[in-house]
Amino acid sequence: MKFTYLALPLAILLMAGCTSENTPSTNEKAEEPATQTEEVVETTETSTDDANTETTAEEPATAEETVTNSDNNQFSGYKLINVDGGDLSGYREANVVVDIGYGDREYWAFTNEHGQLIRVIADQIILQDDDSEDVTSDGRYYHDEAKVSGVENSDLDEGHVIADSLGGVSNAYNITPQDSTLNRYGDQAYMEDVIRMAGGATDFEAIITYPDTKTYIPSHYQYTYTVKGNVVTDSFDNVNPDEVNAALGLTEGEPEPAAAPEATGDVSSVDTNGNGQVTIQEAKDAGFTMPIMSDHWLYPYMRDNDNDGMVGE
Repeated sequence: MKFTYLALPLAILLMAGCTSENTPSTNEKAEEPATQTEEVVETTETSTDDANTETTAEEPATAEETVTNSDNNQFSGYKLINVDGGDLSGYREANVVVDIGYGDREYWAFTNEHGQLIRVIADQIILQDDDSEDVTSDGRYYHDEAKVSGVENSDLDEGHVIADSLGGVSNAYNITPQDSTLNRYGDQAYMEDVIRMAGGATDFEAIITYPDTKTYIPSHYQYTYTVKGNVVTDSFDNVNPDEVNAALGLTEGEPEPAAAPEATGDVSSVDTNGNGQVTIQEAKDAGFTMPIMSDHWLYPYMRDNDNDGMVGE
């Protein structure tokens, strides 16, 4: 009986001890969810910050593209670059658009995927102003023009698409190798004269084509522009116009001189009224060129009023 009374209290003490040992373990597990919750919050905040940072970094590029397209849809597909107006290198980038207007003018030049200059446009052509712009003595903005491949040929000029006198610069985005006669005296020069005499032009467009994708020498030009309310279109090949006209039989030859009478001809063929005297008019009608000199066979039949040895001077 004594053993029984002693065993029961011992058993109670052992159970109490086990209960005390389990209690801290339960508390630790209760705190774990709180720790996990804090980690999740921190992760969420970091992700939000990273997302904001990436969005902010991309905004300038997106804004720049949007501005370009909204300003001029014609620039779509082209990269807008700046090139010094006096750059003589002759190099062109592919698929770009460049402002080739001198000063505040906006003349836009476009290249294709081969670096060929294919199009030039301007809302308004503003003539060169010698009084307010710095030009050379021969009316140039720059002392030379870009050395585009092909201008080394002796019969080709460094031809401006938009001339200095019309406000164009001299880099490769405004220069093509152009036949010298065409550039100086042909349709190109005529087009420039028309715009100058009109005091400028609006809605200007030049379309330039090539025989293949490897050359920088154009085969054809087409210009469209408006002067004084009239739309003008000039279309011509990059060739010598004099040679073309001659081949087509359109060039007038030198007039053949009139056949003069024989050196000792019959005066009656010239003296139409038969009075023995030949007038200046009769001599001209017979094909003689004035003046008639004293050593000419016709001279004795004519009147030399001032006795200077010549008639009809």
